[in-house]
Amino acid sequence: MLVTHKKHIKLLFLLVFVLFSFQLNAQEIPPINVFTPQQYNGEYQNWAISQSLDKTIYVANDAGLLEYNGAKWTRYNSPNETILRSVNVVGDKIYTGCYMEFGYWKKNSFGILEYTSLSQKKDFSVVEDEQFWQIVNLDKWMIFRSLNRIYIYNTLDETFKIIESKFTITKLFKVDNTIYFQDINKGIFKIINGKKSLFIDSEIIRNNAIVNIFNYQGNLLVQTENNGIYAYKNNILIPWEKEINKSLVNYSVYSSIRLKDGGFAFGTISNGVIILNKNGDLVYKINQNLGLSNNTVLSVFEDLNNNLWLGLDNGINCINSKSPIKIFNDFKGELGSVYTSAIKNEILYLGTNQGLFYRDINDTTESFKFIDGTQGQVWNLQIIDNQLFCGHNSGTYIIEKNKAKKISNIQGTWSIKKIEGAPNLLMQGNYSGLYILEKINNNWTFRNKIEGFDISSRFFEIVNNTTIFVSHEYKGVYEITCNSAFTKIKTVKTKNISKGAHSSLIKYNNNLNYVYREGFYKYDFEKNKFVKDTIISSFFPSDNYVSGKLIHNKESNSLWGFTNTDVIYIKPGKLSAKPEVKRIALPKRLRNSVTSYENVIHIKGNEYLFGTASGYLIIDTEKFNNATGNVALNQIISSKNNGESTSLSLNEFADLKPNSNNIEFLFSFTQFNKFNVVEYQHKLDGIYNTWSNWSSTPSVRYKNLPSGDYTFVVRARVGEDVSKNATYQFYINKPWYASNVAVIAYVLSTIFIILLLHYFYNRYYKKQREKILIKAQRDLERKELENKQQQMQFKNQQLQQDIENKNRELAISTMSLIKKNEFLNSIKAELNNKETDANIKSVIKIIDKNLNNTDDWKFFQEAFNNADKDFLQKLKIKHSSLTPNDLKLCAYLRLNLSSKEIAPLLNISPRSVEVKRYRLRKKMNLPHKTSLANYIIEL
Repeated sequence: MLVTHKKHIKLLFLLVFVLFSFQLNAQEIPPINVFTPQQYNGEYQNWAISQSLDKTIYVANDAGLLEYNGAKWTRYNSPNETILRSVNVVGDKIYTGCYMEFGYWKKNSFGILEYTSLSQKKDFSVVEDEQFWQIVNLDKWMIFRSLNRIYIYNTLDETFKIIESKFTITKLFKVDNTIYFQDINKGIFKIINGKKSLFIDSEIIRNNAIVNIFNYQGNLLVQTENNGIYAYKNNILIPWEKEINKSLVNYSVYSSIRLKDGGFAFGTISNGVIILNKNGDLVYKINQNLGLSNNTVLSVFEDLNNNLWLGLDNGINCINSKSPIKIFNDFKGELGSVYTSAIKNEILYLGTNQGLFYRDINDTTESFKFIDGTQGQVWNLQIIDNQLFCGHNSGTYIIEKNKAKKISNIQGTWSIKKIEGAPNLLMQGNYSGLYILEKINNNWTFRNKIEGFDISSRFFEIVNNTTIFVSHEYKGVYEITCNSAFTKIKTVKTKNISKGAHSSLIKYNNNLNYVYREGFYKYDFEKNKFVKDTIISSFFPSDNYVSGKLIHNKESNSLWGFTNTDVIYIKPGKLSAKPEVKRIALPKRLRNSVTSYENVIHIKGNEYLFGTASGYLIIDTEKFNNATGNVALNQIISSKNNGESTSLSLNEFADLKPNSNNIEFLFSFTQFNKFNVVEYQHKLDGIYNTWSNWSSTPSVRYKNLPSGDYTFVVRARVGEDVSKNATYQFYINKPWYASNVAVIAYVLSTIFIILLLHYFYNRYYKKQREKILIKAQRDLERKELENKQQQMQFKNQQLQQDIENKNRELAISTMSLIKKNEFLNSIKAELNNKETDANIKSVIKIIDKNLNNTDDWKFFQEAFNNADKDFLQKLKIKHSSLTPNDLKLCAYLRLNLSSKEIAPLLNISPRSVEVKRYRLRKKMNLPHKTSLANYIIEL
């Protein structure tokens, strides 16, 4: 009977566990930041987590110590390249423990961690194969736990106390400034004055591994690994009287902490993390099915901003437990993308691309259920006169709890609106135009199509009883007038405003508004045109445009809009016509909504539901405060063009060499909220004096900076909140050839060179002057010589002229002699032909005397010598055998006279001249081929 009873109890526990697990699959959970081993550059397992005062996270990982500043992960290998098992940050020291080693890390002035061993410097030795699994601080003491010993380190005098154990020490527990630990098979001890003292000796303790001890409402709670939690009251252990404790017996808990708000977080071996509130009630059970990287939670840590960090068997997760956002993710794909939502009678309805689903709004553990008959795309959910209308791809439905009643078969119902003054009529926009629904006998039915307009009417607004505005993103905005019976279109006008993708039209506070990429426009009915609202348009810049979809929430009379980086929340101004605009930093990539089909509904208080492509978000607008803090400079690196780099001190002014002019700055703004996007802006005063564009990159590198003084300035932004500036000053020296000493040397060298040049120029000019004088003298002498030569030339010319004159005179005299002799010979010949007479003979003698007149020869010889000086002398010297008659013949030949011309001059016949010439050749020994006349002329 007892066995059967025990079986029933076990079955009951199992049933509760299964139901519990099943229901929690539909939880709305806080955002989870997931970090994989590839992201943090480490191994899979993460044994402990801690945080410094500047909010930097440190993780004991299989590969070493991990550091995360919100922008970058950095890994430091453990001192002896073994698995790092424990970490605890106290002040500016990061204490760690691993295999056969423990000590602390501390940042140097360059922002890099340096390790100091504590276990190697003391007069004790660690136990063989000892690993240090836990580090706890208490006042001035640091306590290091292995499985065999507890080392108590006094940080003031640097002394150690060691507590030995013959059994295994499983955990250390710090409760109200008292240190407890479990000695397996012995009980729970507490440390008093550096010595252990048995505190709880119980069969329950001896038979169970203790995970943690908490102070709860004045009593101690002792948490076991596999058998739930016990309360220690009046020296007795009794099961914790909480409902959750019945389920905890089905989990194997490995790690746990008490939260700052009094709640609890339990990390399990195979079921993720369980979070309780301060009353011990279940808040969340989050496992791998709901977004964790792994179900084995090796360590749990709550940071300064109440984020819950989980060191997993495969990765690191950060749960933003105090985030104003809760997420419902449809991991199984049963719901699809949420296009619309509504709440009626405490039931939440979700219209998706797969149909219509519902559940109780107050029971977040309840699974969504499908409403039969609504398969397919749901476009719109609207509550009109306390009835829920569903605009569907296949028509229009009225929803009553979990039932759907079809009232129209017209495909593609985009939206449904009331007609003012016609309480029994509704207008709906469909794929093919505008249609009218009518209430008859309290039942809504399809009445008619408004004929004359067949354009898809997703966005339409009824301005008055006969005027309707319709916006089509690819065709534009239409102003339509119809008859009073809403049966026929009378006029259709296209408005003069640009059309564009994802544009929309909406009526808000009696204003007709149109939004597209170029801004936010209001319709001016007096001017009959859309006019740009510059104030609201400033919140929808074109470079940040995503969707013109606007949503009017009637409960809060607010208008919601969406950009690439934010959600815009607009409310009417309280004391002026200027609207109140609030910007919520929620970028598109994180809100994961379907573009142009964004949807928002009010839940309660300040909570709103946002539909997403995989479920929905719950946002509390009043709790949505942007992160606060300061931007930090983490590391500064200077490098040369050859790649050689050096880290610079973060605390000192840097005086850099001229070739170390490539500077890289690494900075961060430490926050871990998944939905907060951190952006940075920087400038470098001294060269780039204006702020850069906002960027999410947490570093910047300046290359080949010239010499000079610089101040680097960086700031961070989360949403609209901008942090204070962080600055760093440095100086790049001038190269040696541009230094002050070099400049002085250049000046002195220049002066010396100028003087030297002046000396050489003077010397040069002096030499040049001497050369010029010499040249002038030479030119003068040359001129004088030229003048003399010219004078000589003139004289020569005069002489030549004289010679020519003499030659002319010689020629004239010679011709005169020739003519005279010819004349005398002709007279003589005539006389010889006459009879001989004494008188004639006397005349002939006179003629002969004149023919042989030596005076004529002398005259000729004188003239010839004047014309051809020294010719006869040269000829006499060369041919000494020549007679005077021979010389006379040569003179005539020199004048190039023929034998016939020579004959009268010699008073002989031409034949005799030829004979003389022949004899002359003989005397001169001239060759036969040589011309006598040419020889004499050329002599």
